[in-house]
Amino acid sequence: MNGSKLYVGNLSYSVTNEELKELFSQYGQVIQANVIEGKGFGFLEMSNPEDADKAKKALNGADFKGRALRIEEAKPQKPRQDGGYR
Repeated sequence: MNGSKLYVGNLSYSVTNEELKELFSQYGQVIQANVIEGKGFGFLEMSNPEDADKAKKALNGADFKGRALRIEEAKPQKPRQDGGYR
């Protein structure tokens, strides 16, 4: 894994930024956790790629609040044709 940013999918809609940060902090320092409200996914940045990889391996498919987490390395945002981001 090259980056320290992770996509975390299949989250329960009730999960908060703090809960996500607490879950991942078992595997290293979490710089930022951002749950997208009402969408069931979020993004997380860890202090280094090694910790991000450890967390991904340990938590991908793991049950969290009744849902099996799906964790991948976050992809960079692609510019939209209107000049914004997707």
